[in-house]
Amino acid sequence: MSYIKRLSDEELNLKLESAGALLIRGPKACGKTASAMQFAKSVLRVDQDDQVSLVMSTKPEILLRGETPRLIDEWQLQPRLWNYVRHAVDDRKKESQFILTGSANPVESQRLHSGAGRFTVMDMRTMSWQELGYSTGKISMSDLFQGRPIDIYDEGADLEFIIEKMVIGGFPTNIGKSLRHAREVNRAYIDLLAEVDMSRVSNIKRDPMKVRSLLRSLARNVATTVDITSLEKDIRQNESNKVSRPTIYDYLDTLERLMIIEDQPAWGPNIRSAATLRQNPKRHFADVSLPIAALSLTPRSLINDLKYTGFLFETLVTHDLRIYAQANDAIVYHYRDSNRLEVDAIVQRYDGEWMAFEVKLGIGQIEEAAEHLKKFAQIVDIKSKKHPTALNIITGTGRSYARNDGVNVISLASLGK
Repeated sequence: MSYIKRLSDEELNLKLESAGALLIRGPKACGKTASAMQFAKSVLRVDQDDQVSLVMSTKPEILLRGETPRLIDEWQLQPRLWNYVRHAVDDRKKESQFILTGSANPVESQRLHSGAGRFTVMDMRTMSWQELGYSTGKISMSDLFQGRPIDIYDEGADLEFIIEKMVIGGFPTNIGKSLRHAREVNRAYIDLLAEVDMSRVSNIKRDPMKVRSLLRSLARNVATTVDITSLEKDIRQNESNKVSRPTIYDYLDTLERLMIIEDQPAWGPNIRSAATLRQNPKRHFADVSLPIAALSLTPRSLINDLKYTGFLFETLVTHDLRIYAQANDAIVYHYRDSNRLEVDAIVQRYDGEWMAFEVKLGIGQIEEAAEHLKKFAQIVDIKSKKHPTALNIITGTGRSYARNDGVNVISLASLGK
């Protein structure tokens, strides 16, 4: 299969040219190596080359020889490579020397010296709807940040299409696969995660059954601010394998190291209200197909439970917003306060510009979502935060248009970077 251009390729090139080494982070099979290969001139595959361990114990600097940029794939399997790369960058005093890719962060006990001034870092995710060709990208996040009005007529997707694409997911390896085959690949991903990856990543044996119980609990509570206590209670009620709270903490930490879960942090503006801000993050999987695979769900079961499907759709939208936000030098947050006012996503650039998004699978709750957004915009203290550049509702089945009150209704099938 030929390479499909990623939205992150431009950022990859910029960051590679800005420092001696670039670190690309992301979950297994999200496309890190394929993207890096578009820029690399030589490759060391740490997970495939049987000689790497031997060379590391004798003369590790040999592994860094080769035409540059040199790609060191799955570097975290030999964490000491980090410091050798750091020294090589210091000695060579040139940019674009190394690209390091990895599907897990090394344990904190590894003595890794700071790569400040030598490394740039880029996060990669599975593919967005724009990259997969499901979205026209006619409404760009860049334009929304500029406050430009929506002036297109773009239809949304139908419910069956949305559900099918969520089940298939955004892993590049599933491009062109049938729904049935993609489901098998995604279920195998969960199986290997539980049986191999969770133990391999830090050489600590973990119980696959307990891993699956936690994954199912996280899947049942996807796109919510569920805390450890609630996860423990959920597992106790729904699973035959009981998992203690210390084990939950340990397993969550490992899932984060593997970049399987990616929490959405809370936004903390000053507000003109007596409400107290809630700081718990929302819990999301790295790809919407993973909670579906963890629970062995089918398109029919999702059609029959549209409330839960709405939470999955929010995870899908948050995933895509993160990709488009990263291309616009921004981060995706959420908002929730003690008055039960919630906003699904706040996208804020590093220069302080921000906008708000509500996520609705269908069009039945558009009016309520618009009122939430307008109420939220009124309580944000503009002395500490600028006015939002846009208030937006992301829908699945609805078409894209601008409302008379200034709120944008945007189909996910129209949104892009």
